[in-house]
Amino acid sequence: MRALDQRGIVYTPITFAPTIHSGDGVAAAIGEPAARVFKTLVVLRERGRPLLVIIPSDRELDLKRCAAAVGEKRVRMASQKEAETLTGLLVGGISALALLGKDFTVYLDSSSMHWEELYVSAGQRGINLRLRPTDLIHVTGAQVIDLEDLQT
Repeated sequence: MRALDQRGIVYTPITFAPTIHSGDGVAAAIGEPAARVFKTLVVLRERGRPLLVIIPSDRELDLKRCAAAVGEKRVRMASQKEAETLTGLLVGGISALALLGKDFTVYLDSSSMHWEELYVSAGQRGINLRLRPTDLIHVTGAQVIDLEDLQT
């Protein structure tokens, strides 16, 4: 939230039970469609720094499409332990906003552009932020990629 405040970006914090660790659970708790609540996944490439891939919580990441979209031969999901070790954040609270300046390449699914505002983790369990996707892109430097309709 400090990063957004420093940049004058408007957002709304949304709180829910910190025992909820999934995007689907967050969506149910706040009464929003799961397609509007985005989860941040830690994705590992064969060489180099991990990627943060932000997708709607009602979808699974297609690793082949993801690899093609980010210009890699292969990628894999980080395990919970790997994700937490690499980010210093607990799964369910991993956020590109909390990892600014940590040298992660951030990718945002193009479906995000269908929403005037979307929900993403604030960097800890129990707090999400509602903000415009364009503001998320601006702050994180996210590259928008199409993970749904990409031809493989």
